Amino acid sequence: DGLGDKIIDALVDAGLVRKAADIFGLTLENLVSLPRMAEKSGKNLLLAIDKGRITTLQRFIYALGIRDVGEATALALARHFGSLDALMQADSQALESVPDVGPIVASRLTTFFAAEENRLAVTALRATGITWNDLVPVREAVDMLPLAGQTWVLTGTLESMSRDDAKARLQALGAKVAGSVSAKTYGVIAGPGAGSKLDKAHELGLPILDEAGFLKLIER
Repeated sequence: DGLGDKIIDALVDAGLVRKAADIFGLTLENLVSLPRMAEKSGKNLLLAIDKGRITTLQRFIYALGIRDVGEATALALARHFGSLDALMQADSQALESVPDVGPIVASRLTTFFAAEENRLAVTALRATGITWNDLVPVREAVDMLPLAGQTWVLTGTLESMSRDDAKARLQALGAKVAGSVSAKTYGVIAGPGAGSKLDKAHELGLPILDEAGFLKLIER
């Protein structure tokens, strides 16, 4: 949060960031040297960067920017292999055993992790303190998961977790998470500030859960 395009351009132009891992080594002195960067904004950005060191395996895989590896595929890879090391060592045959991973995506993955510059970039990022909890590999079919076949929509603000965390929880249970409400939507999770999406859900007569109901759902 707070690291927009203009700030990234300024950091690169100033020679402060040459690779992704450099972001996690920035100091307040570095930031306030940038045009129109006040000390308070710099401190807030440093806090956001530090918070970004704690992530999930699927978000890290997605953030690598591997071609054709979107959020859903990153989640499937994380759940299937359980750790980044296992994914990096996987061959095409092992990769194609993951749901929704075909020969093209498998080739993208093996090519990416075979490149020395990419392996060094991953090592550098991990050395900055970026961490996540590895998962117990799940080989079961996605359609065996409890929310398989269901499409959910998140709207409003949740107090106990971020929108990304809630999305990851739903996806881990097999659900798809959409950005808009339609006749194909199974249910809506609505927090304070929910607007037109909640109105649409009422109009379609869809199940609607507040945050407490959502927490009970994922616990169950």
